[in-house]
Amino acid sequence: MGVRAASVGLLVLGLTGGVYLGQNRDVQQQSAQAQLVLQANEDEMRLLKARQADHAAARAHRVVAEEAAAAKAATEVQSAASKARKLEKEVIEAKEAEKAKKAEEAAGPVGYTGPIPASCNEYSGSRKTGCALMLEDGFKIDQFPCLDKLWKKESGWNYKALNSGSGAYGIPQALPGDKMASEGSDWKTNPATQIKWGLGYIKGRYGSPCSAWSHSQNVGWY
Repeated sequence: MGVRAASVGLLVLGLTGGVYLGQNRDVQQQSAQAQLVLQANEDEMRLLKARQADHAAARAHRVVAEEAAAAKAATEVQSAASKARKLEKEVIEAKEAEKAKKAEEAAGPVGYTGPIPASCNEYSGSRKTGCALMLEDGFKIDQFPCLDKLWKKESGWNYKALNSGSGAYGIPQALPGDKMASEGSDWKTNPATQIKWGLGYIKGRYGSPCSAWSHSQNVGWY
């Protein structure tokens, strides 16, 4: 009886322990599954955050690229507008210069208002002015025939005479023509300004119109 009772006791204890162990195993399995679910959720969250970060970076990059493109486009527009304004200004200036040139040509030469000695009355136009200015510059009247021939050869006494090859301009054929600006800003249209410059050149280089004419006959220029 005692042995039987002990056997029954062990059996009951074994059943109880088995039930406990089985329950404990189920709990462990459930805990493991829960851990796996949590881990999966965490991985999914990390993946989601990584994707969100990638999307945010892509958006930021796109915004930067769009801003850079907009800035470049704005710069190009400004540059084009600046070039257009510059071209428009150049066209306007060219038109104004052409208009002024035509007006200048239409106006004719600036007239001489200085005194004309009686010894110069036999001449006319720029030659008469040249005679008067030559005498005023201290030369004798016998020098004028030389000056007359010299400038007839050079320009025909034409205040607009232009040598297309050398660029020499005016009655004395100054090279370049703007040298005559030392006698006046109206050197393009005022024969008297050109003559004054030419007489100064002759006096400084040759001493007299006849010496300049002699040099021109010998070498072809003065």
